Amino acid sequence: MARQKNSEVTGKKAASAAGRVLRDPKSSKSAKSAAASALTQRPNRKK
Repeated sequence: MARQKNSEVTGKKAASAAGRVLRDPKSSKSAKSAAASALTQRPNRKK
């Protein structure tokens, strides 16, 4: 069974908040997991 393409995209502000969670050493493991998941749905940066 082929996987469907996920068209959902994380917004800029949400991605920024997720980045802060990942950099915070006090963030819980589950919070970091959710933040990482959100960032995988963010389009790549334009160079």
